[in-house]
Amino acid sequence: MRDYRRIADLLADDIATGRLRPGQRLPPQRAFARRRGIAPSTAGRVYAELVRRGLVVGEVGRGTFVRAAPAGPAGRALAEPGPADAPVNLELNYPRAPGQAELLAPVLAPLLRPDVLAEALLPAAATGTESAREAAAALLATPAWRPDPARLLFTGNARQAIAAVLASLVRPGGRVGVEQLTYPLVKEIAARLGITLVPLAGDAAGLLPEAVAAAHRTAPLSALYVQPTLHNPTSLTTSGPRLLQLAQLVHDLNLPVVEDRIWSFLQTPGDPLAVHAPALTHVVDGLSKRVAPGLTVGFLVVPPHRVGAVADAVRSGGWSAGRFALEAAVRWAGEGTVARLTQAKRADATRRQRILAEELTGFAVRSDPRAYFAWWELPAPWRADTFTAAAAAHGIAVTPGPAFAVAPGHTPDAVRLGLASAPERDLRRALRTLAHVAARRADRTGP
Repeated sequence: MRDYRRIADLLADDIATGRLRPGQRLPPQRAFARRRGIAPSTAGRVYAELVRRGLVVGEVGRGTFVRAAPAGPAGRALAEPGPADAPVNLELNYPRAPGQAELLAPVLAPLLRPDVLAEALLPAAATGTESAREAAAALLATPAWRPDPARLLFTGNARQAIAAVLASLVRPGGRVGVEQLTYPLVKEIAARLGITLVPLAGDAAGLLPEAVAAAHRTAPLSALYVQPTLHNPTSLTTSGPRLLQLAQLVHDLNLPVVEDRIWSFLQTPGDPLAVHAPALTHVVDGLSKRVAPGLTVGFLVVPPHRVGAVADAVRSGGWSAGRFALEAAVRWAGEGTVARLTQAKRADATRRQRILAEELTGFAVRSDPRAYFAWWELPAPWRADTFTAAAAAHGIAVTPGPAFAVAPGHTPDAVRLGLASAPERDLRRALRTLAHVAARRADRTGP
C-alpha cells in the first residue's frame, strides 16, 4: 500500500500551485481510489489528511471541495500563524463557559476514590441507574412536563440517542420526515441505517402540518424527526399553536416522533412536543452542549410501551453510556453545576449574538438572540462552495448550507456560523473579515 501521506502531499502541491482551485470538487473517494490504483481505505486516509491540513472541506451529500492552500510549502510544515492570522473555526460549535473546568473538577474529585471509582467503572445498562434517571428527569423538566424516570434511557451522546431511536422505529427502506434543512449527522445516520429522509416544508412558525400529511399520503412515513427548539441551522423555535397542530396530526396519523432538544437549555424552559403527544414522542437531549463534549451523556425519554425496544437498540448498537460519565452527570446535576453552566452559557450566547449583529449588519442573517449559531443567506453572486473556500483562504472555517439540505439539488447559497467555540475577540475578527469577503463580488471562477 502506498503511503497515503505522499499522495496527500501531491494533492497539496496541486492546491498550492493552483492546479486545484478553491471551490473545485474532488472525485468521490472510490473513483479517486480507482484512478490512483489504491484501496478505498487508503483514499479515505488521503482525504482525511487533506481535511486535517485545512485544504479541503467535506459537504455532506455533495462531496469534498478544495478550500485554499495555507501559507507554507504545499500545506505541509506550516509556520505558526501570528495572532492576527490565527485560524478561526466557525464549524465547531461547543459552548465553553468561563471557569468551566474549575466548576467541573471539584465535583469529579470524589469519583477518584478507589472504592467509588471501582463502582463507577462497572458497565452501565441502557436504563442507567436509579440516581441517573432521577437526576435526568429533574434536569429535563419544564413547567408543564417532568419525564417519568422509568421512561429514561441513556446513550454515550445525543447523536447515539437519535441513531438508537431511528433504528428501533424504522426498518431499512423506511421513510422519515425531516425539515428541509436538518442536522447533517441525521443524514449520515439515515444513510447507515438504510433510511430515506423526506424533506418537509415549513414557515416562520415551524414545520407545516400539511406538508407532513401530504408526504404521508404519498407513501407512509415511519417516523418524524424534528428540532422544534432553536432549530439547527436556522435557530427557529416552533410556535405554541403550531406545536399543538403537529401534535394533533401525529396523533391522527399514529406517527412516531423523534424530538431533538439538544439546544433547548438556552431558552427559558419551554414545553416540548412530548407534552402534547406523550405516547408517540421520543425526546432526545444530552450534556455535550450544556457541559462539555469530552465527557457527555445522551438522554432519551421514550413512550412507556417503547422502553424495551429502544433499550434493545441501544445495546445492539453499542451506544450505551459509560458508567463513569453517568456518575459524573448525577453529581454535576445534583450539586447545581449544570444549572450554573446553563446560566453562564445563556449569557455567553447573548453576548456573541450581539457581536454577530454588530459585525454583520445589513446582511440577511437569521438567528435567535439566545442561539449559538446563525444562518447567513449570502448576497449574490456568492455560492455556498465558493464562499466557504474564500473564507478558508482567510483562515476561517464555516459550514456550507448544502450540508444541511436534505433534497438533492436544493443547495441553499448560505452558510451556518457556529458562534460558540471561538474566543470572543477571534469571533469578532472572523465575522468582520467575512463581512468584507461577502461584500466583494465573485468572478465566474470563484473568489
